[in-house]
Amino acid sequence: MTTRTATARYDGFGRDGKGHLTTQSGVLNDQPYGFNTRFGDEPGTNPEELAAAAHAGCFTMALSFALAGAGYTAGRLETKAAVTLDKDGNGFKITKSALTLTAQVDGIEEAEFARIAADAKANCPISKLFNTEITLEHRLER
Repeated sequence: MTTRTATARYDGFGRDGKGHLTTQSGVLNDQPYGFNTRFGDEPGTNPEELAAAAHAGCFTMALSFALAGAGYTAGRLETKAAVTLDKDGNGFKITKSALTLTAQVDGIEEAEFARIAADAKANCPISKLFNTEITLEHRLER
């Protein structure tokens, strides 16, 4: 149905190498990444940050569409995703994506909101992509 692309280039190897990411849309264009943007505080991005952005965006959009499908028409959703990278043998592994949602949905009851949010968490495409623990905490504001 839809295919999106991104390109990664890495000049040099290991800690001394420097990478650049470019996305099909152009929102990232030769965006720097490397060891120091991943494990330090050098300006740039890293795969885990991008995975967190993808998960937050995907889940929030899935929840928005599920709420619209259930007849809700007004509100606001804000999701933070925290992706955890842990050591795994000689390498690393994403071991968790923790979603924290703050929502305002006019006219919804807490139980129905929790059910719809849990379904969106389980069924957004990025949740299905991740092979890791996914948690969801939410706060429904009135």
